[in-house]
Amino acid sequence: MKIIDLTLPYNPAMPGVEIEQAKTLAADGWNAQTLHLYSHAGTHMDAPWHFGVSNQTIDQLSLDQCIGLCRIADLGAVTPKHLITVEDLGPVADKTGEGDSLIIKTGWSQFSGTDKYRHELPRISEGLAQWCVEKKIKMLGVEPPSVADVNNLEEVTHIHKILLSGNVTIVEGLTNLSAIEKETFTLIVLPLKIEGGDGAPARAIALEDQIENG
Repeated sequence: MKIIDLTLPYNPAMPGVEIEQAKTLAADGWNAQTLHLYSHAGTHMDAPWHFGVSNQTIDQLSLDQCIGLCRIADLGAVTPKHLITVEDLGPVADKTGEGDSLIIKTGWSQFSGTDKYRHELPRISEGLAQWCVEKKIKMLGVEPPSVADVNNLEEVTHIHKILLSGNVTIVEGLTNLSAIEKETFTLIVLPLKIEGGDGAPARAIALEDQIENG
């Protein structure tokens, strides 16, 4: 089994992250830090409560919703603010089964730490969001910090509400997707269990079966 880490590292340069030294080995006998984390910083998962589609918070999500068979759609190099459609998924759209998870690879994580990463991100179209609901997609994973334009409240609200109200769990801020080699793999995304949380930073990994059949 090949294990691939799809998680951005958290550091003070990341928006929404502050790290303070709380204890030191020299003064206290051990090293420890105090972490201040925005609930949607870095690689993270959204809960339905994030946009008020239900009262379900991140700690109430079933673990069944956080693990499952996944496919990846490689869109290649996309232009800034590209509106991603079902057609962009290519043959992956037909291969994706009901209840599968889906990751959309755009290469956007290479811009993490720049203004472009947040303000020119490729976005999920309304049609693709509806398709994910109809397909009963378990998790939809993207590289940008959001599935929609964070500078357009109407758009970001509309797309999130379609997905979250349709029981599609949203995972944003993925990275290292080029390391995935298999057509299908197991996706595991485990958010911090924050009571009453609207979302949480998460560790995302892909598991690829290295055993070849006959």
